[in-house]
Amino acid sequence: MGIVRFALRFPHTFYVLAALILFLGITAIRAMPTDIFPEIRIPVVTVIWQYTGLSTPEMEQRVSTYSQYSISANVNGIKNMEAQTLDGLAVQKIYFQPDVNLDLAIAQIVSATNAIRALMPPGIQPPIIVQFNASSVPVLQVNLSSDSLNEQQLYDYGIYRMRQQLAPIPGVTLPTPAGGKYRQIMVDLDPEKLLARGLTPLDIVNAVNTQNLTLPSGTAKIGNTQYTVRTNATPATIDDLNNIPVKFANGATVFMKDVANVRDGSAVQQNVVRADGQRSVLLSIIKNGNASTLEVVNRVKAALQTARAAAPAGLKITELFDQSVFVTRSVEGVLREGAIAAGLTALMILLFLGSWRSTLVVMISIPLSILTSLVVLYFLGETLNTMTLGGLALAVGILVDDSTVTIENTHRLLTEESRPLPEATLHGAAGIAGDPGDG
Repeated sequence: MGIVRFALRFPHTFYVLAALILFLGITAIRAMPTDIFPEIRIPVVTVIWQYTGLSTPEMEQRVSTYSQYSISANVNGIKNMEAQTLDGLAVQKIYFQPDVNLDLAIAQIVSATNAIRALMPPGIQPPIIVQFNASSVPVLQVNLSSDSLNEQQLYDYGIYRMRQQLAPIPGVTLPTPAGGKYRQIMVDLDPEKLLARGLTPLDIVNAVNTQNLTLPSGTAKIGNTQYTVRTNATPATIDDLNNIPVKFANGATVFMKDVANVRDGSAVQQNVVRADGQRSVLLSIIKNGNASTLEVVNRVKAALQTARAAAPAGLKITELFDQSVFVTRSVEGVLREGAIAAGLTALMILLFLGSWRSTLVVMISIPLSILTSLVVLYFLGETLNTMTLGGLALAVGILVDDSTVTIENTHRLLTEESRPLPEATLHGAAGIAGDPGDG
């Protein structure tokens, strides 16, 4: 009740305070990140090992086991570990204690995995280390389709052009596109021709690796000019690859085209994306945990306008899924329900009490109460999400009840008991505040 007494003694202070709350509330709504869920901080790091062609048992024994041993011995604060091993792939999830510094933990994981690679199969690449965040979810999906471009060209455009155009947007993570075909230069071996010339597939691999190099060779000075000399043995075309010499025997040279066929092909397709029955490529835009869904989606849509203008002829860039629509409608729903509640409460006060002053008080107090909550949430670093909006929606019902009872008490004391306005206001608010000293 102290705040009611203070307001009665210094009413102009609360006029200024109401104007300040209105300003800060609008500013908070515009500045607060808007998302579907609040930021959920789960200390989990995922380590992904890849070694194409290695069987599941070998992958488990020679990669997963060594990796888990090294990580558990050199990384602090581990709660538990999980691992899943497939052909050529090992995925390990490392759960940490809540108070662990994840940046330090990731640095320790990188050091531990690099140290243990000496005991793993030769040529294995460093693992991919990903920090898991439950708030990082797809917020927009972009579909690439065309009647004139094939799946390989669509995939190349998605991974090499679209991703580079969207990558500079703050708060965006772009995984590898789904669908399409990944371009590869394929070497189709003929086993019978290899056997006839006494060659093995390893001879072909060594020939390609040896004669597909670009190496610096030093410098050469001619006159007063010094030139950088390099050895360029990289074939420029498919025909050049077919003419690579593989072996010289009995006065004759065996070329690649004699035992194999080099062609411009693609890797074995692992997934297919269809939009309206047409094969296409799907690019998912994932929002980082601390970014605003609305801001990320709006910036991506602005970048897509530029991408459409620069796209090849016949390429269609379509938005299939937009998480911001749900978020926007959630915010609009809470604001609409708050406005309806304030309007209906004010109408009820006007009909039953016939007081314009009481009606105006209700119409102002309920929105100001919601704005005050938003200001507090903003300074606490929270976001506008389904959780906070749901809490505000529930609070609107309490505001309606409290404002109705307070206005009715005050009006009764003013009209029926003819008490002065300050006294009626103080005792009317006491019915809600529950101050026994003011009963």
